Amino acid sequence: MDAIAQSRSYIDKIVGHKALRKDSNVGKVMLLDEYTTQVLANVYSQTQILEKEFYLIEQLNATHEPMPHLKAAVYVRPTAANIEIIIREISQYIFFSNILSKDLLRLLADADDQEVIKQIQEYYGDFIAVNEDLFSLNMKNSLSLTSQSPSQVDSNLFDQSVQGILAMLLSMKAEPSQIRYQGRSQVAQRVANEIQRNIQADGIFHFTRQEGPMVLILDRMDDPVTPLLSQWTYQAMVHELLGLNRNRVVLKGAPGVKTAELEEVVLSCTQDSFFADNRHSNYGDLGIAIKELLDGYQKQSKMNENISSVEDMQAFMERYPAFRSQSHNVSKHVVLMSELSRLIDECKLLDVSHQEQALACHDDHSAQHRKLIATIRGGQIKAADKLRLALLYVLRYEGQCDVDTLKRELVDGGVSDEKVRLIDLMIAKAGKAVRAPGLYGDGSFMSKMAKNLSTGLAGVENVYTQHIPLMVNTLDAALKGKLKETQFPSAGSIPVPSIPSSVIVFIVGGTTYEEATKVAEIIHNNQIKEKLF
Repeated sequence: MDAIAQSRSYIDKIVGHKALRKDSNVGKVMLLDEYTTQVLANVYSQTQILEKEFYLIEQLNATHEPMPHLKAAVYVRPTAANIEIIIREISQYIFFSNILSKDLLRLLADADDQEVIKQIQEYYGDFIAVNEDLFSLNMKNSLSLTSQSPSQVDSNLFDQSVQGILAMLLSMKAEPSQIRYQGRSQVAQRVANEIQRNIQADGIFHFTRQEGPMVLILDRMDDPVTPLLSQWTYQAMVHELLGLNRNRVVLKGAPGVKTAELEEVVLSCTQDSFFADNRHSNYGDLGIAIKELLDGYQKQSKMNENISSVEDMQAFMERYPAFRSQSHNVSKHVVLMSELSRLIDECKLLDVSHQEQALACHDDHSAQHRKLIATIRGGQIKAADKLRLALLYVLRYEGQCDVDTLKRELVDGGVSDEKVRLIDLMIAKAGKAVRAPGLYGDGSFMSKMAKNLSTGLAGVENVYTQHIPLMVNTLDAALKGKLKETQFPSAGSIPVPSIPSSVIVFIVGGTTYEEATKVAEIIHNNQIKEKLF
């Protein structure tokens, strides 16, 4: 399944609704909540929405004048807060991004005493499609879900996690063949059990046409290392260094930006074929690809210079829109590459990343401690990067290192007291006593799998990309039918050991682009479909 295509198909059904298309001379407006605005932005451009004659996209709770001359389509999450807003100004066509509870449906029906509502429809697009094989729920403070105390977990975040997975299953029209979870994680167990309970309680999930996917619930705190590492693939670098939100990158103020149209650029795999082809490319390969893109554009430019007849002018005008679009696309990627290169040099990220990879992948306490102290005392590395290196060091050598001395060194090296306290928090939340085994290859099953995977995955092997996320090892075991019930129990009945046809991986607390790239590689190599959060 393609997460982007599925999410877009639901938007297509709304904007192409027969009743909304009936009067072509009547303008249309789409009312969204904050979440469905992000859903829409990731799969539809403003131009594409305008082509469907939706001339206004507005927040559901926005203050506005009455607009009786416009037809309105509401697309929101089925929450009590949204129902309360809808009741104040009822629209004819209401679409929900997930299952609407009977209680909320009754509230809506009771409020519609004038029988204004003509249609209520459930579309199961309650997820944000980032890539074809990557979806997110984009929840703020999602790491708070990993608390070991259920009483401290935000119920709204927990419910949205469960509902997001259920929406993905409904969009796939699939009932999971098995639901597995990290056995040492309380929150992973709670999410798995709640998914199982919802599926058993509602016949809408009972599809019989084919074997459903395995749903695998993991805990971010079992691998705190991966999010701390610098990234070297295009999509990941842009996200980490520049910020990639709703497929947009803000470049205003960057030294290489000379025109207004490059101050904010769209970076979408559905609208930009170059980005789609190179989002998982490493930094070195990306530079070569952008050089080839620029060379192709320059050849096209020279062809446009040779205009000596009316026929040449006519041919030029026919290809001008595509040429102008190509010009903007080339400029965009050149500027992005230039800004990434500038930040890499300014932040000394090659040196930082080399040290990060050593801490993540190799056990050499004495040498790494000397290097870390020298880096902290030096003035070239930014405070945030000093802290990240210290966190990686403490995670690997917990119980062997002097944490108090390290914290004093960090303070002396320019890291604030508030940030230094993250050292203790990291140990408390993701230390040896809390996380599952296998992070550093401790002789467990996962450690053995890592050795096999290190040479089996596609990708560039160098000092900056040595690290293999723990999730990849777990997923590989799942795809081979080798997950142990003792380590990854099942929610509900214990399944007969089998190799799943597909896997939905959900990481409570969030995923990384490094993990997404590895999943894309697995799919490319094995032609197996996974979804990753």
